[in-house]
Amino acid sequence: MIVPDISQDAVAVADHYDDLDPIYRRVWGDHVHHGLWVTGRETPSEAVEALVDTVGDRLGLMPGQECADIGCGYGSTARRLARTHGVHVAGFTLSTEQARYAAERPVPGVDIRVRDWLVNGLADASVDAAWAIESSEHMVDKPRFFAEAHRVLTPGGRLVVCAWLAGTGASGWKVRHLLEPICREGRLPSMGTREEYEAMAKAAGFAVAGYEDVSRQVPRTWMICAGRLLKAVLVDPEIRRLALGAGNRGAIFSIPRLILAYRTGAMHYGIFTLAKAAETAGAHPR
Repeated sequence: MIVPDISQDAVAVADHYDDLDPIYRRVWGDHVHHGLWVTGRETPSEAVEALVDTVGDRLGLMPGQECADIGCGYGSTARRLARTHGVHVAGFTLSTEQARYAAERPVPGVDIRVRDWLVNGLADASVDAAWAIESSEHMVDKPRFFAEAHRVLTPGGRLVVCAWLAGTGASGWKVRHLLEPICREGRLPSMGTREEYEAMAKAAGFAVAGYEDVSRQVPRTWMICAGRLLKAVLVDPEIRRLALGAGNRGAIFSIPRLILAYRTGAMHYGIFTLAKAAETAGAHPR
């Protein structure tokens, strides 16, 4: 597990997204996550929706299901899956700015909450499906992240996790100059490997139903973000002030690190499909 030299907590994560909200909306748009280029011909909007649709497909969503979007950002994934699959979604974010933006774009069946997933308040076995797109990285207690997802899922329910992952065996300069700074600048308390994620998921009670390494299909995101950010800094005084402010420069300059981290294999992007065991025939509730 890669752990930065400066500890991060939920408050630091919330402050990060609240402070940089104008930049995130300008650079990332409504979806605060990577795009997935399946054919290579997708537009940026089509690519981010392709990742969302992949998550929905891996979950096997059915109309009327109750779902949880863990780290929902601006609520765009929740809104899209609610529309395309007819599900109800409770979204969890630490950012009041993200929740405010989402509240201005209401969709029936979508409820965005400002709440830490680790203390989510959901009842046991109350959710049919859950997903976390690039939010598990921000969890201070990753084993508890998985344990909470397992607790709230109904028997047979699925969790899909899209995650930034440290390359297995990454060491030396890749850790010192890429992975540790990426964690520090992006407010990630830690970054795990595929093996560590699978071990934590299994310890929580999940079976690993699938894993996909899409590291070659997502890095274009960062070249697009770099171009958008450069343009915004040149033409927008507010964006320039935020981007070049003393407390935010690290987050902005992480973009070249991320590009290099993917190219060198120091970092991977994985999609985990995890399943909670169904109730066995003849089992009696305790």
